[in-house]
Amino acid sequence: MGQTLLQKVWDLHTVRRLPTGQTQLFIGLHLVHEVTSPQAFDDLRRRDWPVRFTHRTFATVDHIVPTSSLARPFQDTMAEAMMSALERNCRDFGVPLYDHSTGRQGIVHVIPSLASRSPA
Repeated sequence: MGQTLLQKVWDLHTVRRLPTGQTQLFIGLHLVHEVTSPQAFDDLRRRDWPVRFTHRTFATVDHIVPTSSLARPFQDTMAEAMMSALERNCRDFGVPLYDHSTGRQGIVHVIPSLASRSPA
C-alpha cells in the first residue's frame, strides 16, 4: 500500500530518528508573531544562538493591531511594548518583519502565501 500525503511529507522532512523514537523534523517555514516570540528570542539570547534560517523566518504583527489608529506609540501600553519588542528582536536577529509600515502586515496564518516574496 502507498504512503499517505502526511507520510510522504514527514519522510521528506525527517532529519533523524531519536533514540526515544521521536523524529527530528526540518521545518521549512517559521512564522513569528508578537505575543509569544519575546520568550523565544530571550531564550536564543541566553543560549547565544542565532535564528538559523532567517530567509525562511517571517514575523508579523497579528494579535495587537489597533483598530482605531496605527499612530505610535499605541494607546494600549501592553500592545506598544509587544510591538517594540518584536521590532527590536527582528532587527537584532535579522528576521524580516511584516508590519503596518510595509503594507504587507497581516494574519500570521496567511503569511505563507507571501513567503515566496521578500519583504519590501
